[in-house]
Amino acid sequence: MKAPLILCAALLAGCATQNAAPPGAQVAAERLQQTVVAGQTTKAQLLAAFGPTKNVRFDSGFEAWVYQSPAGGGQFAEFVVLIDPAGIVAKTRTRAPAPVR
Repeated sequence: MKAPLILCAALLAGCATQNAAPPGAQVAAERLQQTVVAGQTTKAQLLAAFGPTKNVRFDSGFEAWVYQSPAGGGQFAEFVVLIDPAGIVAKTRTRAPAPVR
């Protein structure tokens, strides 16, 4: 009897946090753009400056890390960092938040 109640509570909690920030460390966009330099910034420097975040590791040894930047109105822009197998930032990309419908 407790299992359905716990499941309902978990589902309701998920609905309550729907407007929360998406996964990934939250960092001001200006700080990311000033600190992260392709070909220079290391994985260790990213961790020291911003802490861990959501990431994906590929079989090739590359990693993609995603940071979130508050963009107002409860929305977040994404700052994606591609790290090469040697642990150096290879590329960055910024994605604006999706338009509100």
